[in-house]
Amino acid sequence: MSGERILVVDDEPDLQRLLTFNLRGAGFEAEAVATGEEGLAAAARARPDVIVLDVMLPDIQGFEVCRRLRDDADLADVPIMMLTARGDEEDLVRGFALGIDDYVVKPFSVREIVMRIRALVRLAAERRGVPANDPPDVLRWRDLEVDVARHRAFVDGSEVLLRPLEFKLLATLLASPGKVFTRVELLERVWGLTGEISQRTVDTHVRRLRDALHSYGYAVETVLRGGYRLRAA
Repeated sequence: MSGERILVVDDEPDLQRLLTFNLRGAGFEAEAVATGEEGLAAAARARPDVIVLDVMLPDIQGFEVCRRLRDDADLADVPIMMLTARGDEEDLVRGFALGIDDYVVKPFSVREIVMRIRALVRLAAERRGVPANDPPDVLRWRDLEVDVARHRAFVDGSEVLLRPLEFKLLATLLASPGKVFTRVELLERVWGLTGEISQRTVDTHVRRLRDALHSYGYAVETVLRGGYRLRAA
């Protein structure tokens, strides 16, 4: 993995320099802009592999930038990591509802954010890189079906749209019904992250996955003091 393009949209010059320096050191191409409008223009000019987006921008809020990106057919599936100065649940729920893939609360560990970006790049590449004629690898639980090879999920025969991280989370649980996965295990398997990293990320994505599955949201169970599992039957 090298040469993937990361677009940073943040108006703090010190943070711009910190992120671009470390991302380039990790093998990425990194560009930083200071406003939401500049971010939209930069993304349209050269499609990035991941967008790192601050909530508070001098012209328009990061939430509005996210909404416009998701409404753009050419950019709708670009992974978005949101930077926020607060970890308020309301802000996080709003961000995930708009389609962000991950979030980081300021101040953050540079090592952690680079690892998270690597995970988003890998997930996006996996989704794009599956040839259309590959034999399907289908996982089923009752009327919940996941076609791993073609990155499609169905509930009662109707397709549900999932972001890359939610899709991989569902596929991980569906592959082992009844097995309890701790939050640490899910961070490693789904996000590719290890170490002292906030496990709240898992809880937020599980909540969003349940919402996306509609009537089958109950299938993803919370295990007290354990983690999460897909119902055995």
